[in-house]
Amino acid sequence: MPVQWLCKKFDELTLHELYAILQLRSEVFVVEQNCPFLDADGKDHYCFHLMGWEDGLLAAYSRLVPASVTFAEVSIGRVVTSPKARSKGFGKYLMQYSITVCYRLFGRTPIRIGAQLYLKKFYESSGFHQAGPVYPEDGIDHIEMVLE
Repeated sequence: MPVQWLCKKFDELTLHELYAILQLRSEVFVVEQNCPFLDADGKDHYCFHLMGWEDGLLAAYSRLVPASVTFAEVSIGRVVTSPKARSKGFGKYLMQYSITVCYRLFGRTPIRIGAQLYLKKFYESSGFHQAGPVYPEDGIDHIEMVLE
């Protein structure tokens, strides 16, 4: 069964979708990466939520952030692929589709991300380039990257 992609504003999410999003983000960013941090950062309400569903599993997800919420520019954050769906190429497709949907929602404007440093090459493959020094966030090295 192919992946079904949905993009919704926070207020449009069903309880099932919201639970699956929070569960996946916690599974990867808190448990897998052993990084206790407050995922519910108060920004979700302002964002669009891009979900890739495969056979009832939230296989891929990203948060599309309007300008002036995280950065002056539009942003893509909480980019994550389910451990159960890895090695299927969803991550690459998720980033490309996230960029496309950002342009559709916000216009063709620069996109800035706060990327984990070890994923620099992954984001470069989608056209992003480093736009600042390495900085620690929640115990993990990050860099800002921009797609212009």
